[in-house]
This record gives sequence, structure tokens and C-alpha cells, in this order.
Amino acid sequence: MLAVHFDEPGGPENLYLKEVAKPSPVEGEVLLKVAASALNRADLLQRQGRYAPPPGASSILGLEASGHIAELGPACQGHWKIGDPAMVLLPGGGQAQYVTVPEELLMPIPAGLTLSQAAAIPEAWLTAFQLLHLLGNVQAGDSVLIHAGASGVGTAAIQLARMAGAIPLVTAGSQHKLQMAEKLGAAAGFNYKEEDFSEATLKFTKGAGVNLILDCIGGSYWEKNVNCLALDGRWILYGLMGGTDISGPLFSKLLFKRGSLITTLLRSRDKKYKQTLVEAFTEHILPHFSTKSPQRLLPVLDRVYPVTAIQEAHAYMESNQNVGKIVLQLPR
Repeated sequence: MLAVHFDEPGGPENLYLKEVAKPSPVEGEVLLKVAASALNRADLLQRQGRYAPPPGASSILGLEASGHIAELGPACQGHWKIGDPAMVLLPGGGQAQYVTVPEELLMPIPAGLTLSQAAAIPEAWLTAFQLLHLLGNVQAGDSVLIHAGASGVGTAAIQLARMAGAIPLVTAGSQHKLQMAEKLGAAAGFNYKEEDFSEATLKFTKGAGVNLILDCIGGSYWEKNVNCLALDGRWILYGLMGGTDISGPLFSKLLFKRGSLITTLLRSRDKKYKQTLVEAFTEHILPHFSTKSPQRLLPVLDRVYPVTAIQEAHAYMESNQNVGKIVLQLPR
């Protein structure tokens, strides 16, 4: 099969398609013929040599995919049949023509969605669902500050926060991104390049601050985050795009707010955790992607590339211009 490959860590120019062995499903796994996969920041970091896949995971890039079931491994117990369309969260291996998956991690593709749209759901939407509900315990009326509000996770979190009756606020780096976030349901958006998002957030919340912060930036935002966190607020850190180091009295400021700092990664979680997450998401959220749902959720796609343009897709993500997801289509 063909798979995205690189021989040495480095820039997008190191990526190419290589013929590799097709994987075989072991007990409890299925083989998915991949139609589409989506890019994530983790793919860029792995290509740069800064984020190794978890032990036992495929070294091929790709944390999510959609396609059709090509083969059932031994002892599969579920309702899945050969030819069924499905989408899946992966620890790696999605940017290839085939990938093996534990059957419990498969999700049906909602009515009315294309395979490209479906490929944009698993990683971003399961992350946003995990951040808001499993970790953030979001409640109706909560204010939620979502950094990188026009990213895949950001565009999902806006819609999920709205559905939970919360008030989503976002940060982004351009007017175009803020307009898109507001179309999706953000109550307000702040351009971090032009204003202090912390002061703007305090002004919007009439000095109270936000109950929940979803933060993929890290180091460079710590002071502004803790400044606009409400008393007893929850700050969830799930990425470090703004660096790893801090300098200053983080603990005393956080303690003064009685704030909780919660950190999380999804890729390295075990199968049982992911299965529980997938089951809860499939039951409570997935039906709302259907064209028949009155509260319809929509995956936001920015660009769709053929996988042969993998270098261009990585360079585009690195330029930080995308609003929503960048999808790769695999050859049939």
C-alpha cells in the first residue's frame, strides 16, 4: 500500500509517498480502507522529530481517518460488516491506504456527510468533547475561552459549548478567523495580535472572568490566562504551541483564584479510555451531525488535498492560515 513517509526529521519537503506493507488485523481489529485522513499539529511535530508515536502505534502519520471496512480480524464481536463506512480515532497510521483499528474505536458516519467531512471529525471533535465534558465539566451558563478558535478543535469546541448552553469566547489571529468563529456561535472573538485578550475577556464578563479555558498555547499565555480566569475556574492545557517555559508567580496567582490547572493528551491514552470516550461521543453527539438534526453540528473543512500534495498540505498548516481542518484524500 502507499503511505506518507519521511526518512529524516525536518521540513515538509522531506515527505513523500512510499510503498509499505499492508497491515493485517489481529484479534478484535478491523482493516479500514482509507478514503480520507486529516492533518493535525501532532503530524507536524512528529515530522519534525519532536513527537514520537506512543509505544506500539504505527509510525505512519495520521491520527484520524474515514473509509470502508475491508476485512474483519479474528474474534470481532461487533455489528460491523465488510463494506461498511466508518470513521476512526487513531494513535497513528491514518495517512495510508489501509489502517488496522480496534473495532470498539470505530464510529458510524452520520447521514449526509461525505467521507472527507467524516475524516475531519474524530481527533478534533473527540478532543473538544473530552476537554469540555470529561475534564472541564462544562455547565449551562459557563463562559468558555477557546484559544485557536478557528482551528479544528476550536471550531468543534465552539459548537459543543453552545450545545451545552455555555457561552464560547475565542482568540484568533485574523478578522477572517474571528468572523468564522462568530458564525459558528462564538459570543465574542479577540484578535490576540491587536488586543490583550485577557482584558477583553474581563470586560466581556463584566470583571468576573471565564469559568473554563481551553488552551493549546501554553507558556506565552499563562499570565493572561490566570488573569482572566474566574474564581474556581478550570484551565485545561492540551498543547504547547506558545512554548513550554514560564517565568513568574503562576502558583500564587492560581491559588488566589482557587483555580484548577488540568493537563491532557488524547493520543497517548489507553484503549479503554478511548473506547469510553468514543461510546459517549457516539451516543450523545454523533446524532447531531445528521442532516435531520435541528441542532446540526458541522465539521469545518478549510482545504482538501490529494495525498500526493502532502508537502503542500503540511506547509499550509504551518502557515497558520487555515480555518478548520485540512483533509487528505487517499487514492482508491
